[in-house]
Amino acid sequence: GLLSLLYFSKMALLPICCSNAVGGSLVEIGIAIGIGIEMVLGHEKLDVYRLSIGYVAWVYEKCARLRGVHRSARDQWLRASQSIALNIAEGNGKTAKADRRRYFEIARGSALECAAIQDVLVVGKGLDKAESRQRKGELDRIAAMLSRLGGRGYSVKEGFGEYGYTEFDPGPDPDSDFDKI
Repeated sequence: GLLSLLYFSKMALLPICCSNAVGGSLVEIGIAIGIGIEMVLGHEKLDVYRLSIGYVAWVYEKCARLRGVHRSARDQWLRASQSIALNIAEGNGKTAKADRRRYFEIARGSALECAAIQDVLVVGKGLDKAESRQRKGELDRIAAMLSRLGGRGYSVKEGFGEYGYTEFDPGPDPDSDFDKI
């Protein structure tokens, strides 16, 4: 997994102890897009933005080799991958919580769309299954980070009935304040 610790200095925000299979560390990705020693924009400080830019770089690399029957998936993949980073940047610039949440949710949806496109490309023999699985792990991390930034709890849970419990327990409450009436 990706571990990033942030170090703040007067001049820059530098991720340290980072590794990223997308094409380098978050530091290298940041340097590639001009983040480093000079002051950065707010979204450029976000690890999720840097991860998404690294993912976009990988998608561009893969799409350069996709031709013919894979053309429509390639074009959609490029749009969806770009949408992740673009919506993170735009959402981070919003001051209203609802606006921020909306953009982060759109970015999250684009990350999930990229995962589905990877499935399509694997089935169509345009992408290696093992490589796709690895990149899906990164997309899952991006989606989780966006869920946290958006402030809504996306979770998977089972129903209470599967374990013999009900959501509402009508039994007596041993410390109820109403027994003293």
